[in-house]
Amino acid sequence: MAHLDLSQVGISFTRAGRTTEVLRDVDLKIAKGEFVSIIGHSGCGKSTVLNIVAGLLKASTGVVLLDGREVSSPGPERAVVFQNHSLLPWLTVRENVALAVDKVLARKKSRAERSAWIEHNLALVNMMHAADKRPNEISGGMKQRVGIARALAMEPTVLLMDEPFGALDALTRAHLQDQLMDIHVRLKNTVIMITHDVDEAVLLSDRIVMMTNGPSATIGEVLTVPMARPRKRLELVEDKDYVHCRAEVLEFLYARHARPALAA
Repeated sequence: MAHLDLSQVGISFTRAGRTTEVLRDVDLKIAKGEFVSIIGHSGCGKSTVLNIVAGLLKASTGVVLLDGREVSSPGPERAVVFQNHSLLPWLTVRENVALAVDKVLARKKSRAERSAWIEHNLALVNMMHAADKRPNEISGGMKQRVGIARALAMEPTVLLMDEPFGALDALTRAHLQDQLMDIHVRLKNTVIMITHDVDEAVLLSDRIVMMTNGPSATIGEVLTVPMARPRKRLELVEDKDYVHCRAEVLEFLYARHARPALAA
């Protein structure tokens, strides 16, 4: 049985009496500990897929199963990291993480255990030095690291990431990608990441799910990324598997499934 199983998932929205089918027949099985990226043009429904898995949206058709149980609402076993860090500005870094930990783990860990767990997860993303600062006192990249620490501290079965590095500059993005790879190798958690960045998808993923254009978008192809872990970005520049995977994704996006306005 797959760890996470999306079967015939579809969703439609009705506005002003007009119904639009956003997703149709999305089928995807994800193994425990796998890192899967979903990529596609803007408007293809990739974030909608993630929101259905998160339980933030309910599919119109089909079903999502996590360890055999149907996903129908949000739950702590599925933590989400958004592009906007969503930190509360009046709380410190430590307090932002503590808010999530106290809500989810209050019955599982003592106060001392929760405090140690908060520090452990801040240390994972190298943020202990800023634990007592507020969000307006730290950089955008540091805020995203806190968002990741907060999500990991909830002990989720699945970590869902919706373009978490999309608003960051290239150097900060690269640094956080490297940190995420290191965390994934150590924790072996299941990750689903939405991205527009082909290089990011190839660097981080075990598989890349490529979406067709909407409306009625679905999975067009799934590419397995064969490079061994741990991966070193500078060593991959001329790696034949990296070059091949990158070319395959670009071919899918800009030749086989180019947006109509660009294909004309």
